[in-house]
Amino acid sequence: MSPATILVLAMSMSVDAFAVSVGRGAALGRPRLSEALRTGAVFGAVEAATPLIGWAAGMVASSYLEAIDHWIAFGLLAGVGLHMLVAAFSRRDEEADDTPRGRSIWVLLATALGTSIDAMAVGVSLAFLNVNIVVVALAIGAMSFLMSSGGMLVGRMVGQKFGRLAEVVAGVALCGLGLAILIEHLSA
Repeated sequence: MSPATILVLAMSMSVDAFAVSVGRGAALGRPRLSEALRTGAVFGAVEAATPLIGWAAGMVASSYLEAIDHWIAFGLLAGVGLHMLVAAFSRRDEEADDTPRGRSIWVLLATALGTSIDAMAVGVSLAFLNVNIVVVALAIGAMSFLMSSGGMLVGRMVGQKFGRLAEVVAGVALCGLGLAILIEHLSA
């Protein structure tokens, strides 16, 4: 696999993490740089690990993993999206913008796992090709780190202007992403 192909693959695997991070940054109000870097680190680590897991599973039993990956992605993304929607609508207007909603490491991990199911599926397919899976996984992880950290900072600017609306849009987007993954796999 050429370096250009690896770069394109890494970018395509990171786009959903970027989109979620923009929504997360907006929902958190004014996240600090450390929060953006933490989000990037979690997304990067998960996005780097999942192709390795997928590759290993592909080497052993790809048909079993393919049968359930869309349900896992749907459950994680829809759950986190619904959590964001409930938080957006249950929050009172007088609450401060720096309320630590959505800052839980568990919410962050669930979101990262939900958006990285596609990277796991790519890992499964890479098991059948002659590629250096470690290089590919590191490229995906590094790109996800950069795009997620940057997405949080972009979301910070959006969140200051749009607040609750951005949180609602992010929640709906996560639910929609989960539903799209489910529909795509069920109709295939």
